[in-house]
Amino acid sequence: MVHGNIPNAYKYNFWAERPGDAHEPAVVELTCLMPNGVVIPFEINRNITLDQIKEDLWDEASKYPLHGTLKDAPSYVFSCINSNAEIEELRDETRRLCDIKPFCSVLKVIEREGIKSDRNLDSQIGVLIGKGLHEFAALKNSEVNDFRWKMRLLGDDVALNRQKRCWTEKVHYQFPSRIAPTSTVPKNIESRLKDGNIVLVTKFEKSEVAFTFQIAHTTTPPELIEAILNKRANTLKTRGEQPNDFTLKVCGQEEYLIGDKIPLIQFCYIQDCLAKDIMPTLVTLSKQSVPVDQDNAFDNPDVDTLQRTKPSSSTLTLRKKGKHISAWKLEEPFVFNVNGISRLNCDAAHRTVEIGLQAGLFHGGKSLCESQKTKEIIVSSDGSCEWEETLKFDIKVRDIPRMARLCFVLYEISKTAKGLKSRRLIRDSKQELFINPLCWANTTIYDFKSQLKTGAMTLYTWTYAEDIQNDDLLHPLGTVVSNPHIDRAAALMLTFPNYGKDQCVLYPTPEKMVEYAQTLREQSNERLTKDELNQESDVGSQQLEQLRLLADRDPLHELHEQEKKTMWTLRHHCLREIPTLLAKLLQCVEWNDHREVAEATALIQQWPKLPVEKALELLDYAYADQNVRNFAVRCLRDVTDDDLSLYLLQLAQALKHENYLACPLTEFLLKRALNNQRIGHFLFWHLRSEMQVGAVSVRFGLILEAYCRGSQQHMLSLFKQMKCLEKLRSVSQQVKQKKDRKTALQGFQDIILEPHCQEAISDVLNPLDPSFRWNHIKIEKCRLMDSKMRPLWLVFENSDPFGEDIYLILKHGDDLRQDMLTLQMLRIMDKLWKKEGLDLRMNPYGCISTENRVGMIEVVLNAETIANIQKEKGTFSATAAFRRGSLLAWLKDHNHTEAALNKAIEEFTLSCAGYCVATYVLGIADRHSDNIMVKKTGQLFHVDFGHILGHFKEKFGFRRERVPFVLTNDFVHVINKGQTKKGHAAEFQRFQNHCEQAFLVLRQHGGLILSLFAMMISTGLPELSSEKDLNYLRDTLVLEMSEGEAQKHFRSKFDEALCNSWKTSLNWASHNMSKNNKTT
Repeated sequence: MVHGNIPNAYKYNFWAERPGDAHEPAVVELTCLMPNGVVIPFEINRNITLDQIKEDLWDEASKYPLHGTLKDAPSYVFSCINSNAEIEELRDETRRLCDIKPFCSVLKVIEREGIKSDRNLDSQIGVLIGKGLHEFAALKNSEVNDFRWKMRLLGDDVALNRQKRCWTEKVHYQFPSRIAPTSTVPKNIESRLKDGNIVLVTKFEKSEVAFTFQIAHTTTPPELIEAILNKRANTLKTRGEQPNDFTLKVCGQEEYLIGDKIPLIQFCYIQDCLAKDIMPTLVTLSKQSVPVDQDNAFDNPDVDTLQRTKPSSSTLTLRKKGKHISAWKLEEPFVFNVNGISRLNCDAAHRTVEIGLQAGLFHGGKSLCESQKTKEIIVSSDGSCEWEETLKFDIKVRDIPRMARLCFVLYEISKTAKGLKSRRLIRDSKQELFINPLCWANTTIYDFKSQLKTGAMTLYTWTYAEDIQNDDLLHPLGTVVSNPHIDRAAALMLTFPNYGKDQCVLYPTPEKMVEYAQTLREQSNERLTKDELNQESDVGSQQLEQLRLLADRDPLHELHEQEKKTMWTLRHHCLREIPTLLAKLLQCVEWNDHREVAEATALIQQWPKLPVEKALELLDYAYADQNVRNFAVRCLRDVTDDDLSLYLLQLAQALKHENYLACPLTEFLLKRALNNQRIGHFLFWHLRSEMQVGAVSVRFGLILEAYCRGSQQHMLSLFKQMKCLEKLRSVSQQVKQKKDRKTALQGFQDIILEPHCQEAISDVLNPLDPSFRWNHIKIEKCRLMDSKMRPLWLVFENSDPFGEDIYLILKHGDDLRQDMLTLQMLRIMDKLWKKEGLDLRMNPYGCISTENRVGMIEVVLNAETIANIQKEKGTFSATAAFRRGSLLAWLKDHNHTEAALNKAIEEFTLSCAGYCVATYVLGIADRHSDNIMVKKTGQLFHVDFGHILGHFKEKFGFRRERVPFVLTNDFVHVINKGQTKKGHAAEFQRFQNHCEQAFLVLRQHGGLILSLFAMMISTGLPELSSEKDLNYLRDTLVLEMSEGEAQKHFRSKFDEALCNSWKTSLNWASHNMSKNNKTT
């Protein structure tokens, strides 16, 4: 037991004593017995409340050993021996110490009974998220404990509110309908309505009866139900059925059309059916048949008390008592001591290794001052060395922003270059030497409580990933988390000085920063003459026009110094006149000057909300300031669930750019997920799929734990999905080991039919789309696919008797994260086009990564690859790829009437235009006849997106793909309907017009496209590791050109693709010859 001297003041009843002087505080010596075995004595005012004592106690406990073993303060209550000689648990923390009168002035801290963990629940969550919850406790980290407490309160609060909701609201949560923002008929489906009416089919549960209706698109679900029941009553002579007892369900899906005032046309399901020229099919069923979960999440009697408590991370007490000093009062330069490094894996036992350390201060990826280096020294044979060297930076402590990162790289001096990041060192002209980076680490300057870090610290380093393309030695966009694998990571030892002596140094609150900015502004105005003030407020139309031109520039546009100066001078005019300039205005801020940081903070507090497209930009890596990111999240609060789902992939990845566990973005995503199970489903899988990544396993694991605790019924469904995926992955692994195809297929069928397997993969929500549920697998329809990783082609019976079978592909061994990003961007492009009335029949099929190199892909039925079509219609030969009639002939085989064929050609023309533009803008590479497919209805689409942003494959040093996009003679032949006359037919001109229009629409939203990719930088995708990778998008979108110039530029690329189509055909012929992969 660790303890101080227990006070010796128990000879009289001091609780009965009156203070000697009414003006002096009545101070007593209190002894607290902590749950980690530490005894903490300290003086305290006898009149304060228990919650105030607890806050002071946790502040004091941070100075004692084993502080990290404590959970957050609200997890505990005090107990004492009262005046009746009984042990009393003090749950009411508003009571005062002088009223409680603990015996011997001793309080014991015990865990609050109401929140003692349910071991079974903890175990289930640990299995589900892939990380035992005991690992979080074992970290003994106060930030982790604080975050777990806050998120538990958040989850409890949302879950309690869900329990109080009515039936309709519970259905909206569990089976959320996709609803468009407005009831306006989208331009792309106006022509699909018949005189403003929708034609749909309705069925009844457990009945073969079906009715067809032609109803106004403004009809609401209750009105349709009433019409259905009236028709049923007239047809089947039924009586007494009340519309309020029924609801409408999408056929084959667990999605319900609910809303008394929402017209049918506003439901995305109806819009999707009309866009695809499919008749909507709805099922009328009783509300009692809807499987609404009873959300009996927990029974926590203390929840109201808990929500009134403050977490121990509050710095209110420190600020209130004056035990701190503001960081903005420190004019000393920033310094720290580099002690040494140990366990460096560099083969020092067998050779001489000379190493050095470089350190830099960064904010949002930008350097705050010149980086510093230690002297270079020899590593000991055990992989350790000592510097004991002080590094001094050319920046004052007060000018280091709150979200600054201190970045390190450990490098070796060598005679040879090793790896892509090597640098030539100019030291001795007689000998060529290189700097070869070995490992890196980052840390924050301030802790999660806004306190400047002091004392000793050990950072466990990371090695450089081989596929990172970034050229910089330091890695400021890397994680600030220490490597959790401490047994195999080099340990860097540092010591930070205590600038505050006996006071802690706190970064100012936003309120204090705004006050400081106001003071600076008043002082500045006092120095200016009246004429100067008038001149500052008088802005000409020419200057405003310059600002508007800057607003149209893309997010990556580098501002010139004069532009920065002008914009910063006119910052208040930007606020009033052009608020969308905020992101660029923030680029003008000198983040290494606390005065400008204060002014930027004051501006942010006044800034009007931005549209979603502009708010997303503020969440990429470049905008580190906490007030900026808080503002961005505030702008997102009004976004619809449908739009949030569209951008969820980026928002989940943006969590990696946060410095601390607790942040508004995490809270925002959790709240939305806990209020919409569909969002919760995809957020779960986005985070769960990366739990093997050490840099994010704690952050993502904690968020997943919070989600599971706040949505325990959904957790059960996710648990079934996880078990199903584990079983299928195991089957896939076993199948891969069998070389013979027939033996592998038989083995697959034998394993799947085993009872333990059948149980695990039956009655499961589809991870690809949770609105679909399957009953059991249809083994006779399943097969093994031919590619190297042997994906499983799986077919399941739909749980809805009226629903069609569910087809999907399980991939094990391929990284699907880049496919997910590309398909998401195709969905966004499709939405942008449709908003402009341009429906290009895109087919961004479902794709989800569920684990490291494991995931699922939606099967697009009735489709074939171009390669197989060419082989089928042109026979397998070197010239098959050149025969332009094969694709049209294939379409004729599946569309027998002239009307059907014309419709198929129209589908092909539109979809070909969409994919031509999309693949060109996104730089989708490795296009060949096996990853371009065509449906029997004519719809063309691309699959397999392993290379994007212009990372084209090379062979013998030459690029295999030398055209902007795929437009072969075969495609042109279909677009022209087989016409062979000279010159382009009218049909082809329409196709080109579609392409140009689609390109210009994307240019109008170029900022959004760039921002979404920027949010993914340095999140683990090899082809998106630095800002340089975004240059491809800037080049294709040519955002610096006028619209006329951009259209002319695109036409030149279009002509290039058309003229060089023979090169694509040649490439495909080569591919067809080398790989006969006709599926069977």
